[in-house]
Amino acid sequence: QVQLVESGGGLVQAGGSLRLSCAASGRTFSSTTMGWFRQAPGKEREFVAAIRWSGGATYYADSVKGRFTISRDKDKTTVYVQMNSLKPEDTAVYSCAAQPNYIFFPNLLDPSRYDYWGQGTQVTVSS
Repeated sequence: QVQLVESGGGLVQAGGSLRLSCAASGRTFSSTTMGWFRQAPGKEREFVAAIRWSGGATYYADSVKGRFTISRDKDKTTVYVQMNSLKPEDTAVYSCAAQPNYIFFPNLLDPSRYDYWGQGTQVTVSS
């Protein structure tokens, strides 16, 4: 079992920044992939970014590439996503996900491939 707790959401003006955190506890493995997804009202959940726990390889959605940075702190078993140059269209509930079994690309873009989810945190970007 893996437990995930997100924090760091909030209200920010367009052009601003936020950093989301996802603290993981329980069983994690070197093969674990951690991902961030978001869901806006009336829309499907979409991939934002992912990182390999071992090696640190990162993956980004085109819509956030160059603005968001995903990272991890192995000692704290925490994954972060630094979000800069935020836009109103980034408004959504952001959720952290974990999959202990290795996921090949591009499957890691698919939320159904992840077994564990946090409760989500709201990010609202005002124009």
